[in-house]
Amino acid sequence: MSRALDWDREGRIWPHREASRFVPVGTALWHVQRMGTAGMPRLLLLHGTGASVHSWRGLMPLLAQQFEVLAPDLPRHAFTTGHPPEDMSLPRMAAATARLLDAEQFAPDIIAGHSAGAALALQLALDHEHSGPIIGLNSALRPFPGPAAQMFPALAKLLFVNPFVPRLFSAAASFGSEGERFIYRATASHVDAEGLACYAALLRNPGHTKGALAMMANWDLPALRSRMHEIANPVLLLHSDKDAAIPLDWAREAQGWLANARLESLPMLGHLAHEEAPEISARLIAEFAAENMTPAT
Repeated sequence: MSRALDWDREGRIWPHREASRFVPVGTALWHVQRMGTAGMPRLLLLHGTGASVHSWRGLMPLLAQQFEVLAPDLPRHAFTTGHPPEDMSLPRMAAATARLLDAEQFAPDIIAGHSAGAALALQLALDHEHSGPIIGLNSALRPFPGPAAQMFPALAKLLFVNPFVPRLFSAAASFGSEGERFIYRATASHVDAEGLACYAALLRNPGHTKGALAMMANWDLPALRSRMHEIANPVLLLHSDKDAAIPLDWAREAQGWLANARLESLPMLGHLAHEEAPEISARLIAEFAAENMTPAT
């Protein structure tokens, strides 16, 4: 049995520990961070596959100056535990997130998601009546082309059900002095030492690795693609021109699938642009919110 991440052990290095709390919802125990002042517009942050709330360490305090912000660790990621494997499909993950929002009495006015978190934001709009603005940060929305669309989810599912694979992945991600180079090759982003330490803790842990594999294995992006024309929300796609994980051309294609979307390129940044230059993301999110949120009455 692989040892889970422990908040009093690995969690000691997590940024903004003072903003963390643990929220029981059914069989699950969610780790969330919450910042900002009640009465401000409410902003939900959704991280991508394999990450955690630590990825918002620079951006979240900036956004908390203008928003009340909630950021969870997604199911079976980092310090969120107790979700069954079937909750890892995109619709079921959206439903689980909606239950968390109900438990927290947090109805978001705006949602921002990074990478796969952007797909989750769109699913919340489709299935759970979120009608406010959505920001996708280096969004993972486009299914792999051709046979890869079938091959990669099948491969992830095969790896997920093999109990040895998460341990092998975690052992291979021991990082050490290679950590920054590993992240850069995958993302073309330069991550600070605090972020690298958190990524190292995550990727060394078989439980977290298995959660990321389960997310990959169970998501059906073609099904989301077939419904994206139904989404009337204003959508801002912020995408880096140096993203090594998701090409900018894929974001241009995804923009055309949405009824009300705008694309802005972020020059000279990688897939983790919101970690490299949080002040740029904070400004663009705030500007888009001001343009598109209905004033309170």
